[in-house]
Amino acid sequence: MKAYRIAGLYSPKGKDWFKFTKDTVADDEAAAIERVYSLIGSTYGIKRRLIKISAIKEIKPEESNDPVVKYHMSGKNE
Repeated sequence: MKAYRIAGLYSPKGKDWFKFTKDTVADDEAAAIERVYSLIGSTYGIKRRLIKISAIKEIKPEESNDPVVKYHMSGKNE
């Protein structure tokens, strides 16, 4: 598992675009993007076509402030 930081834009009603940055844990970049689509879609009720991914990069777990990323990368979940 690797930690990824994904940045992009989302539009709740299809008019105004808002920036977001999300840290997540996944096996590869495609899985990380899928995870972000799922998280934003379920949290805010936004369709995938209203989410635009602009950047994805692999990060060190220490760089993330997300408790889920820190937990998964600590090895305590095994």
